[in-house]
Amino acid sequence: MVADQIAARGVADPRVLAAMREVPREAFVPAAMRRHAYDDNPVPLGHGQTVSQPYVVAAMTELAAIGPDDRVLEIGTGSGYQTAVLAALTDQVYSIEIVEPLARDAAATLARLGCRAHLRIGDGWAGWPDAAPFDAIIVTAAPPEVPTPLLEQLAPGGRLVIPVGTVDQDLVRIVRRPDGFTERHVFPVRFVPMTGRAQQA
Repeated sequence: MVADQIAARGVADPRVLAAMREVPREAFVPAAMRRHAYDDNPVPLGHGQTVSQPYVVAAMTELAAIGPDDRVLEIGTGSGYQTAVLAALTDQVYSIEIVEPLARDAAATLARLGCRAHLRIGDGWAGWPDAAPFDAIIVTAAPPEVPTPLLEQLAPGGRLVIPVGTVDQDLVRIVRRPDGFTERHVFPVRFVPMTGRAQQA
């Protein structure tokens, strides 16, 4: 998977590639779908959610440029797969999931694998203000616009990697600079929509 689907498509950060090799994706997909665990496709998770495509997980992680001392926020724990990849890069991972059954299953899977992360059930639109600021924020569901609270919770130099849009979505990388924010559209994507407050935006 890592050689053929990720490195071959341009992901080059050795720490990201090592994390993708380390985390067993089959542990995060439903038992009936485990034969597809290493396909380069999203896998249905139930509750209208998916486990993201491995290449997209790796690309988003590389765009977030996570150092070993960075504090990272993930919006959308889902199965916990992206969470585990982040936890292989830093021990300061915070992750929020709005769907309670998914959050509980992810917590159990992460604990079983020995992945340490701070987990919360709630609406990710508001971020995690009492743990901010964050050096990196990764969002795994698409809001129609970038949530202002997430921008506010970025540390100076912090990176926000987020899919944005409704029918047409782009993966966007936003960096907090001393004089504001810079934004780069990376490539088109298709994520499940962010629910909760995002649906009122």
